[in-house]
Amino acid sequence: MDNDTTQLALSGAVVGGVVPFLVGIVIVGALIWAVWWGRRIRSQEPGPPRPDEQPRLPDSGPVGEVRERREPAEMPRGNHRLTSHRLRGHGNSSTRRAANQKPPTWNENGGGGPGRT
Repeated sequence: MDNDTTQLALSGAVVGGVVPFLVGIVIVGALIWAVWWGRRIRSQEPGPPRPDEQPRLPDSGPVGEVRERREPAEMPRGNHRLTSHRLRGHGNSSTRRAANQKPPTWNENGGGGPGRT
């Protein structure tokens, strides 16, 4: 019997069966440790708010949706480049409420396709 071939076959069986088993044990141990660590951290966090700590409606009742049309902001004219903070009506200054509050309607005779009126 050839001893070299027997030893190689044995080492192949060890690598093919024992090493993956040990790697699996290490992975399972890491997962168990992660769950233990997560439960430990979660136990230190405050609990959910009590019912008396929950948000309540204002005394005036629920806040409704407000829809209104605004006048477009004028584009400033000048020789310098405009940056976002120089544009009006984008958070740094308010626009005026439009006199006509009726929303625009579609053209009844239009086909509805893009670019058609």
